[in-house]
Amino acid sequence: MATQEKAPPLAGLVTAGDEQKEAVAITDFIFMARDVSNAYLVTTDDGDVIVNTGIVHNAERNVALLKPHRTGPLRYIILTQSHADHFGGVPSLVEEGTKVVGGPGYIEARDDMLGMQSYFGPRTFKLWGSTLKQDGPPKAAQPEVTPDIFVEDRMTLEVGGRTFELIHAPEGETEDNILVWMPKEKIVFTGNTFGPVWLSMPFLNTLRGDKPRRVRTYLQSLKKVRDLGAEILITGHGDPVVGKDRIREDLDRMEAAVTYVRDYTLEGMKAGKTVHELMHDFEFPGNVAIGDFHGKASWAVKSIWREYSGWFHYEDGTTELYGVPRSSVYGDIAELAGGAAKLAERARSKLGEGKPLEALHLVDIALGADPDERSALEAKRDASQMLLDECGGQNLSETMWLRSEIAEIEAKLGG
Repeated sequence: MATQEKAPPLAGLVTAGDEQKEAVAITDFIFMARDVSNAYLVTTDDGDVIVNTGIVHNAERNVALLKPHRTGPLRYIILTQSHADHFGGVPSLVEEGTKVVGGPGYIEARDDMLGMQSYFGPRTFKLWGSTLKQDGPPKAAQPEVTPDIFVEDRMTLEVGGRTFELIHAPEGETEDNILVWMPKEKIVFTGNTFGPVWLSMPFLNTLRGDKPRRVRTYLQSLKKVRDLGAEILITGHGDPVVGKDRIREDLDRMEAAVTYVRDYTLEGMKAGKTVHELMHDFEFPGNVAIGDFHGKASWAVKSIWREYSGWFHYEDGTTELYGVPRSSVYGDIAELAGGAAKLAERARSKLGEGKPLEALHLVDIALGADPDERSALEAKRDASQMLLDECGGQNLSETMWLRSEIAEIEAKLGG
């Protein structure tokens, strides 16, 4: 049986607000409501500003958490990106006279994500359902929040003696991503410019699916943040990062790590290595590594390879050009091998050799020929469990995927 895995850091971050009873005071004028993505209240001498609002079904909770610290009319709601965990609470927070601010391309990015929910929703639920304690894809429609004001490149807002500089810094997660910089106070809100976990490898193409995020653009946005010289950096998830020197050092580490992955990938491509060879052989030098909590360095290799090379794998040959997948001949392979059970038997021997990925390749063929072959299902479950044990639960996406695979197989096997 598997040992109990420690919850990956991101899982704790996105559920941290479940038991929150009062807002967290970051300074005497900035207050945080923890959520899947946090909501922040900034008070001024002439009303308030909110940076992000959390998800729709936590909206009333976030309103209640921030209410004791409100000082006047809500002048602006600033959305650092167009994902629903940032704009979901807008209808509950907006007041007469409040202006909602978004980044360039916000509407297109929002409509892409919301319009594709019939595709993204089930995929997201498979990954996140158990972590967020959901029993199915969300049934409630997301609010269609449209900003009143759009930042093109830079914009400055003045509210009650405080200055808010809004700076376009795309592709941490979305093309419309903006930073909120308070130059007098030396505070920057980065949203998810660096993904959901600080000091972690960016997720350049998520398992759920979304438009790819380009590595070059990520590094350019990182430089924009570093050049600000912030003394407090407030992210979309978790606690602020405090101290000018620490922020600079952390940003330098992230730049070095992502640059290393990019250069490793491009040099490998020039040397004629395949994407699978590059993924398999990747290792960080000890002084460069950052966390693999949501994205993962070997997945970044694959994303960068595809960014530069495209979808066509020359080593896979002509069939890549056409709409007949390799799985169309799984039944033939199984027949030649003596049936799905024989393939499952070979997969079991691969497990005995400590090769769960080779085992999964075999059972995919077996189950493609006979989806109900019990021995193949059992081998797939055990291979997935072996991978889960080996990964140690550090990367949330990998952990959630493997757990969901095991749960689906168990259900099919009857418990």
